[in-house]
Amino acid sequence: MGSPTLRWARLATYLLWTAALMPVQAFSLVLNAPWVHGLPRFYHRCCCRILGFRVTQIGEPMRARPALYVSNHVSYTDITVVGSLIQGSFIAKAEVAGWPLFGWLAKLQRSVFIDRQVRSLAAQRAEISRRLAAADALILFPEGTSGDGNRLLPFKSALFAVLEGGPTDVGVQPVSVAYTRLDGLPMGRALRPFFAWYGDMTMPPHLWRLLGLGIVEVVIEFHPPTTIAACGTRKELTRYCYDRIAEGLSAALSGRRPLPARAELGAGAADAAPVAAG
Repeated sequence: MGSPTLRWARLATYLLWTAALMPVQAFSLVLNAPWVHGLPRFYHRCCCRILGFRVTQIGEPMRARPALYVSNHVSYTDITVVGSLIQGSFIAKAEVAGWPLFGWLAKLQRSVFIDRQVRSLAAQRAEISRRLAAADALILFPEGTSGDGNRLLPFKSALFAVLEGGPTDVGVQPVSVAYTRLDGLPMGRALRPFFAWYGDMTMPPHLWRLLGLGIVEVVIEFHPPTTIAACGTRKELTRYCYDRIAEGLSAALSGRRPLPARAELGAGAADAAPVAAG
């Protein structure tokens, strides 16, 4: 399924674009340039166009910092579609750091890598706390793994532990991500595995198949933000984020949520707005 010509064209364009931007971001990090936070968002916006993702945005991401964005996780492509709208860094599994290319990109975006070894938890919690104290924006996938895109997996409330004992005014915003249409047709359960990456799927054949498909519509909804102080406890905060994201995912997949007049960015959309640095 898919076009071999389209696969090669997208892959070549993506690799050339990535090779051009990687050294720019690397030097920006060394020099602590003012655009070091905005450049990844610009990069991901262009990648959406290259890969055929048309992203429709509902609601607005928080402007206040520090911020923790909490999103469901469907595929490795979430990094591109979510990163095209949020100016922030991802909290990723430790093994991602060792992946070819994607691991390098994650490091250039100043990702925080975590594992589940007890001996590492204190250091990882301290690093996330330090980043939030420095008024950074972080993006968390609390399911701990990617799902099939049809339903939400249980959240691991332990991943919210970093907010306990720290500032109570850190903004926490739930974000729902739904892959809804392929070439204008509802995706449904049969087609969604072409984009969702889960279970024992291996990435290279999955990515190769995905590259040959048409225009994919993705709906990203930014839900009302909250704080741990407003929720009272970590478990209540986890429940609040879960409920908002579950509602957004269900509404997007069923078509109940009214969409904006045009897509925010991606294939066939208007030119991306300038990216604010800092």
